[in-house]
Amino acid sequence: MGQDYGIKYWSAIEKLTQECCWVYPFERSCIVIERPNKYHFNESDRFHGEGQPALEFRDGYAIYAYNGIILPEKYGKIHPHQWQAEWILQERNAEIRRVLIQGIGYGRLCQELKAETLDSWREYTLLKIIGIPTYAEVNGQEVQEEPIHLLKMLCPSSNSYCKLSNNLDIKKSNCFLRIFY
Repeated sequence: MGQDYGIKYWSAIEKLTQECCWVYPFERSCIVIERPNKYHFNESDRFHGEGQPALEFRDGYAIYAYNGIILPEKYGKIHPHQWQAEWILQERNAEIRRVLIQGIGYGRLCQELKAETLDSWREYTLLKIIGIPTYAEVNGQEVQEEPIHLLKMLCPSSNSYCKLSNNLDIKKSNCFLRIFY
């Protein structure tokens, strides 16, 4: 009889691990979370869905993520190609703003938010985007930081333009380069 109990117990545990994603056992209760019926990853094996949930469960509950960063549904259900640069002006969460900037791309961001050219030197152009709220908490007080500065440069390996970002108040392209390199 003890042997039958062991086999039944093992069979139940095996079925539980096959059917469920997470199990949290307690002394008198247990929390069981079912496996998602859909899940998507990027090439780095991080949860990632563009315009769709990264995780979706049978009951309709969904988690949106972009390169492993959990997004609110209002952004996650829309493909990054359709994200709007103005959203960055309203978003208070710095990590979400960073994901929005990454998804929108610096080129489109500069165009839609009308980046100002501060300086050019050789193949480099220093740009400034104003109006993006970058907030920090200092001694319990929320303060607004400096505007975003971008250095547009021609990448020698890909022969395409790329941009480096820095929040320092810099007015010259060659000064920006000295800080980065």
